[in-house]
Amino acid sequence: MTTSWPFPKRSLGQHFLCDTGVVRRIAETIAAGPGDVVLEIGPGRGALTRALVARGARVFAVEKDQRLAWALRAEFPEVGMVYGDALRLAWEGLVRLPGIRVAGNLPYNIASPLIWELVARVQRWERMVFLVQKEVGQRLVAAPRTPQYGALGAWVQSWCRAELVAIIPPQVFRPRPKVDSAIVRLWPLGKAPRHPASLNHLLHVLFQKRRKQLGTILRPWWDDRLEAWVDLLGVVRTMRPEELTPEQMDGLAQAMAERWGMGKSA
Repeated sequence: MTTSWPFPKRSLGQHFLCDTGVVRRIAETIAAGPGDVVLEIGPGRGALTRALVARGARVFAVEKDQRLAWALRAEFPEVGMVYGDALRLAWEGLVRLPGIRVAGNLPYNIASPLIWELVARVQRWERMVFLVQKEVGQRLVAAPRTPQYGALGAWVQSWCRAELVAIIPPQVFRPRPKVDSAIVRLWPLGKAPRHPASLNHLLHVLFQKRRKQLGTILRPWWDDRLEAWVDLLGVVRTMRPEELTPEQMDGLAQAMAERWGMGKSA
């Protein structure tokens, strides 16, 4: 049966991948073999889905566009389908199998907040591979003291190791976006931040004022105890947020948790 695929919706930021070479590169980066479970977000017209199924992977697809969900179900009856908004899903309970791989060609307008949620909430994942806007990819892998380093990179790198695999030009999509994209691979570190809620709050507080010094931003809470704590981390009050490593952010979040009424760290 030949599937009639719907046209892309601009309102959903849909840019369908149509280059077999790029699809192959992403599938190879996911490295899913027979029986491996892949959670694919935003499968679109099924280019990556088809490659994963051909490799014998067990694919579960999350699709917000009902038109595409119906077409995908018709084309790939063996694929598990979740119809819904990826930003609103209860990721902790969606798929609980060990070694899960998460992948997707993510719309530019949701990539950053979605990856923020996924690295912390998906259970027992083995790797994540995303096709994102080049700028987002650079922020995910950015090192401290670089212009691209910010809350997103510090948060993601507190949970996993991020690698920029390749830069992808606009012509591999239909319709063509106006910017380059990037394939990014994430590997779990095997340990979580000591106080995720405090770290989440800290990063938002700090990077809203990234050009100011830590002592200025955290002045309401800065006392002798905090001074002694950050000294152990190799941090001084004159440093700016973009100078702190994810490890230093994690330590500072641990110190700030009780001050913010969040309780002690795990």
